[in-house]
Amino acid sequence: MFSGILISKDDAGQSVAVTQIDEAQLPEGDVTIDVEYSTMNYKDGLAITGSSPVVRKFPMVPGIDLAGVVSQSSHADYKIGDKVVLNGWGVGEGHWGGLAQKARLNGDWLVALPSAFTTRQAMAIGTAGYTASLCAEALIKQGVAPDQGEVLVTAATGGVGSIAIALLAKAGFNVVAATGKASEGDYLKRLGATSVIDRAELGERGKPLQKERWAGVVDAAGSQTLVNACAQTRYGGAVAACGLAQGFDFPSTVMPFILRGVSLLGIDSVMAPKAARTVAWERLARDLDVDVLEQIVKDITLSDAIGVATQMMEGTLRGRVVVDVNK
Repeated sequence: MFSGILISKDDAGQSVAVTQIDEAQLPEGDVTIDVEYSTMNYKDGLAITGSSPVVRKFPMVPGIDLAGVVSQSSHADYKIGDKVVLNGWGVGEGHWGGLAQKARLNGDWLVALPSAFTTRQAMAIGTAGYTASLCAEALIKQGVAPDQGEVLVTAATGGVGSIAIALLAKAGFNVVAATGKASEGDYLKRLGATSVIDRAELGERGKPLQKERWAGVVDAAGSQTLVNACAQTRYGGAVAACGLAQGFDFPSTVMPFILRGVSLLGIDSVMAPKAARTVAWERLARDLDVDVLEQIVKDITLSDAIGVATQMMEGTLRGRVVVDVNK
């Protein structure tokens, strides 16, 4: 038996509780993991609160991220005692996830934990940080360079935004952070932002083409924020879109793309191939100062996670939330 959060659903609706689970109930997979840490992402908040139907079957253990130690394996790449990390692949939605003390997974979904990080640090990074790394990699691969001008990071106090700022600043970029939380300016500058703007500057409808400012953008907001970011991107610049904090709509025009050669890069972290994941984690291991993680992380226990999910939906959290599943 092991402890985990279990989401159940019947005619009366959804229920969520920390409960004891029999190991025999674990789903199919060729690697079993003793989970040490998981984390709370926005999608986990949606699943636990039932705010959106992200869970595709019940009962479900939520948690799209986990880090831990292999306890059983029939997969060629992993042996007992290996430390591994998991991000995405529909885990916590259609396959039992990381908010429990044990998990059984497809070994092809796993990445070996970089030696630069502990399992706790890996979850301080989580899908948010791994997505931020995918965004930074995409911009640099597209040819965006520090000498081309400022880069914008939207939804800057969130997990993706916080780590994107740190990675881009480390790579030499002049980073501008957009946030609706004016009180967080000092925090964002400690992460590496050189200046902070009010997200309201980007949140309302604007002209199809606006004054050129950004060499590159990491956007986790979507909707009108993404539209304005594209409209303000300099000739030949690139925008990495990875989220929908403001909305999933994109009420834009083709003008930035056909008149300024702006590239809109879609960043998917859930089903990204292993090669891309490995490169993203290598960048994190090389460029992310672990001291930065301590500025953005909040530690909670497994029993805390259900209440924190509600706070997440209310928008009252910043940075990253790490869950010690063994407390």
